[in-house]
Amino acid sequence: MKVSIRHSEPEDFEALREIFAQPKAMAGTLQTPYPSEEMWKKRLSEVPKGMYSLVACVNGDVVGNLTLFQRAGWPRRQHAGELGMAVHDRWQNKGVGGELMAAAIHLADNWLNLVRLELTVYTDNQAAIHLYEKWGFQREGTMTKYAFRDGSFADALMMARIRDANRGPASGSV
Repeated sequence: MKVSIRHSEPEDFEALREIFAQPKAMAGTLQTPYPSEEMWKKRLSEVPKGMYSLVACVNGDVVGNLTLFQRAGWPRRQHAGELGMAVHDRWQNKGVGGELMAAAIHLADNWLNLVRLELTVYTDNQAAIHLYEKWGFQREGTMTKYAFRDGSFADALMMARIRDANRGPASGSV
């Protein structure tokens, strides 16, 4: 299976809506059920400054999404980026998330000069936590009752990957 990574395009709205409508993918994000077509069209056509939206494709089909976001107008946080990711339920645990992480880290380290990458992950999402730790993310803390999900509150981990800015760009996985 060959996974290719590219920047998302406005015409990817149907595929992304489908990914985020999947039970497991949606449960791992802050999205709510029943995303509208219009919401996805707008999200992909009005990309804010500092947002990089990547998609993973297998045989031309979009099967995953990762967003890397640098907050514009926050000069003291220009060294940091936030990650969010979802993979279609049928494609989880097949290497898609790893390919998205590799592309995001390459972009962050070698093109955006980001020193800190951070993300939030639900404490019960062991597969995602394992993936993030594989790529050098460390647990920084637990946020109790972080989000309301499927009728109850869920805790989340704050995780970050710190690159030594004095050593230059990183390469490959950790």
